[in-house]
Amino acid sequence: MLPDEYRLISVPESRLPEFREVDEFGFAEHLDEDILQHLTFGIPFDRTRAVERDGQLVAVHGSYPFQLSVPGGTQPCAGLSWVAVRPDHRRRGLLRAMIQDHLTRSIARGESVSALFAAEPAIYGRFGYGSASDVLRLTLPRGAKLRDIPGSDELTVRFETADRDRHLTDLLALQETIQRDRPGWVNRSTEGLRRNLLTDPPGWREGAEPLRVVTVRRGEELVGYALVARKEKWDEADNPAHTANVRSHGALDPAATHRLWSFLLDLDLVATVTTAVAVDDVLTQLLVDQRRAKPLLIDNLWVRVLDLPAALQGRRYATDLDLVLGVRDSLLSANQGSWRLTVTDGTATVTRTEDAPQLSLDIRELGALLLGGRSVAAMARAGLVEAADPAVLPVADTAFGWHAAPHTPWGF
Repeated sequence: MLPDEYRLISVPESRLPEFREVDEFGFAEHLDEDILQHLTFGIPFDRTRAVERDGQLVAVHGSYPFQLSVPGGTQPCAGLSWVAVRPDHRRRGLLRAMIQDHLTRSIARGESVSALFAAEPAIYGRFGYGSASDVLRLTLPRGAKLRDIPGSDELTVRFETADRDRHLTDLLALQETIQRDRPGWVNRSTEGLRRNLLTDPPGWREGAEPLRVVTVRRGEELVGYALVARKEKWDEADNPAHTANVRSHGALDPAATHRLWSFLLDLDLVATVTTAVAVDDVLTQLLVDQRRAKPLLIDNLWVRVLDLPAALQGRRYATDLDLVLGVRDSLLSANQGSWRLTVTDGTATVTRTEDAPQLSLDIRELGALLLGGRSVAAMARAGLVEAADPAVLPVADTAFGWHAAPHTPWGF
């Protein structure tokens, strides 16, 4: 419940500057006009919400209308973003009220799950979001060796300055083709999000060059790409020590991956290349020496189950299963209780039951399991899942697992 002097409202486009100002206060940032003119606000205005007091916006949030890839399919997903509370209005329950508002409105739209990137990972677990995937951040030295892949030498590479008119449509189509079967992929569902793939405000470059596009082709077919920006640097002996940040990349097959990274790891003057990849990305398999990539594992997408039957029935499973789940959900009572999950040939049905739970868990852990990248048995060892009979753990692990690690390659 909000204090009496506060109220939740929808935010029209005319109040976008106020909405952005609250976000700036919350995140200690400022977007200059030269940056704003390059950015497109991607959230539809029927999904922008705020807490108002005395006519002033003091807390904000919004959500994107996504389709989230899950094992074997997709689900309607509310991508929560732009969550901020002014520092002088903290500790008054505004965030909790906004999250409850977000969950309620998302369910009313028929969205079975919500997802987010957590600025502070300690915050969102108490609202039922579970850490569902990881990302590897790599710092690669120039010349890092790759294993040989047949056909790589037959592919051609182009290196150009990013241009929306020339590159955007092809890159979006290739990205969708590469990622659509990987759990965790979310489509760029609005025109603003699509345009922002190549957004490159000079004020964000921090001394780097304009955004470049690397494309890999087999004949005329586009089979790989990277968005990269180099930054000039010289060491104390005037040796080149430039850096290259690969902010987005993808390839259709191993040969294209090999050709792309062979080029990126051999740029003149560049000493180190940074990027982020899925934990099972092809690049991690091709590196001769993974240690030299200095891998850093961090959380990626967080998932919140909104409609439990729809969420569990909306994905595929790796083996047959007959399991009673006892679920706790302090915010959405409709999810709470015992549910029988029956899987035949990968397809699930979920029904209410009075039977005793074989596995008991919080909705947070169920969200973490949804994309297939977490272990039921590991959760049980940590005391986060309770098994009436330990024999169900390996079966549940196999059923909920998937052949591709979940990963969301762009933040929202």
